[in-house]
Amino acid sequence: MAATFCEPKQGAIVRTLRRCLLFSGSPTALLERVAAITVAKNLRAGEYVFHEGSPVHGIYVVLRGAIKVHRVNPLGREQVIHVFRPFESFAEESLVSLGGHPACASATETSAVLLVRKAEFLALLRRQPELALGVLRSLNHHVQILVNLLDDLTLKDVKTRLANWLLERCPDPASREPVCIRLPSTKRVLAAELGTVSETLSRTVAKLRDQKLLSVQGDTVTLLCPHRLTRLFRPAVPLETEGGPGLWSHP
Repeated sequence: MAATFCEPKQGAIVRTLRRCLLFSGSPTALLERVAAITVAKNLRAGEYVFHEGSPVHGIYVVLRGAIKVHRVNPLGREQVIHVFRPFESFAEESLVSLGGHPACASATETSAVLLVRKAEFLALLRRQPELALGVLRSLNHHVQILVNLLDDLTLKDVKTRLANWLLERCPDPASREPVCIRLPSTKRVLAAELGTVSETLSRTVAKLRDQKLLSVQGDTVTLLCPHRLTRLFRPAVPLETEGGPGLWSHP
């Protein structure tokens, strides 16, 4: 069954766009004009938003759920580029593409996205050049995602990638108190996002658990001491120093 379109109220669309980096700072009148050329699309888990090479219909903003942008090589191995979550936009780089989308996008769970239609958005962009700054701001964010991905895959092992992934979602990486983080993806999706496979991810989690750095209960990971995790895997990040025993050694 194909993805279904729905028509949320314009006010709900405007509120979502306002929280998106691409449209942040835009006046309400402009957001309303964007909302007028926007439709919503409901997706089941595993359903595709678009495939690599498919025609570009516009840019997308995640309304709820999670959208995985990925590529698959001829042998069927998948590399997740990024998982976009509510209020994040994607596919801006395809707006002027002549060859279709450079990657695939699919829902990792029951999701909904807003589609800002391409032709109407480009016409609005020509009349509202301040929107171009938002597009550039969003594209810069996407370039940073790609740079970080390249850094992870070429310079960091799986344990470091997982530790950084957790610390990015920790509200206070310098805390010495336990912090709980809910995993928003399945183990398979998270493994792909980290550039590995489920079995390797499970072994990596077990190693960090054996080091007393974290515990796992269902879909919740508890960082037992974010401060120690940060010092081990982000040694260049300055943290408040205190007297006491030395740091745990890196295994």
